[in-house]
Amino acid sequence: MDRTHPHLTRGIEDSPAGRIAGLASDSKHGFSKKTKESLNFLENVGIEGDAHAGRLVQHRYLARYRPTLVNKRQVHLIPAELLDELNRENHELGPGALGENVLTAGLDLEIMPLGTVLKLGPDAAIELTGLRTPCVLIDRFRMRLKQQMIVERPPRPKFRCGVMAIVRASGKVALGDAIIVEFPTQPWQALPAL
Repeated sequence: MDRTHPHLTRGIEDSPAGRIAGLASDSKHGFSKKTKESLNFLENVGIEGDAHAGRLVQHRYLARYRPTLVNKRQVHLIPAELLDELNRENHELGPGALGENVLTAGLDLEIMPLGTVLKLGPDAAIELTGLRTPCVLIDRFRMRLKQQMIVERPPRPKFRCGVMAIVRASGKVALGDAIIVEFPTQPWQALPAL
């Protein structure tokens, strides 16, 4: 099924660069994650010591019902610009608050095509696998926040909860590290909801 969308080419420049504005992980399943100065990314596994690391799905609901699924949710990324917008709406969110591992600055993650590779720091690389879908836990964390995360704004995706990725190359990543973007070959496909 061809899910190529023309809006993917708008706003995407060749090899855009961003930076890491926040890092977080937690060994326990919970909503928010603890902020860190650096993280160790492990190829085909995820982030060392994080509850969502593993070759097979670690998401609590999915693991219960489909435990043999390949883990496409090893790393969760959110743009810092989204947190800035939500903070202007009085939600008071900091790095790791929405359960993300990587807070990016300067990248429009949601419009990047499926299979985009982000090189994080000198060695690590991740591949985008989909959009994070908002769940009921968002409202348990902050009342009425979920409705702020689902916004009809064609031609952009309606979910604005960040993106999910898998680790393609191991490496240590630190706050302030550069992010280099490598797009897949065209035609591009939009990130599916995960």
